[in-house]
Amino acid sequence: MRLTLADEAATQRLGAALAATRPPQAVAYLHGDLGAGKSTLARALLRALGVSGPIRSPTYTLIEPYRLDDGGQAIHLDLYRIAAPDELEFLGLDALSMQATLWLVEWPERGAGALPAADLRIGLSPLGAGRLAALQAHTPAGEDWLERLSKNANLHDMSTADSR
Repeated sequence: MRLTLADEAATQRLGAALAATRPPQAVAYLHGDLGAGKSTLARALLRALGVSGPIRSPTYTLIEPYRLDDGGQAIHLDLYRIAAPDELEFLGLDALSMQATLWLVEWPERGAGALPAADLRIGLSPLGAGRLAALQAHTPAGEDWLERLSKNANLHDMSTADSR
């Protein structure tokens, strides 16, 4: 699925739509260069899931956990500053993974082999004043997520010609 996000508000609409359609357990990898909108998308998704306090980018902390309205826990990771996957051992991901119902991982390629498999990969790239979002499912849960997302009326004006 490809979506044209004209501005930050459109990125926030996508985040809200992802939140509204997510499966009970989900892992989303967020790809894109610096400034592509990964943290903006993650923040919008978390806000739509009921996170009311500050939503910090985990650029320096590497990981930020959040309690969700439904009682679940989200883990937002930003792996830009790690050099090798074995650096993730000190974060205690094993203990957190038992509680997490949603993983949002920026720069997942830097944690290859040490992370749960992605249900959904979301690539963000600049497109004029906005950005292009390319979403790809990698599991049956991800396929269901994309199917529900494709039916979200709030996104219909963003779909590109080759949306599937």
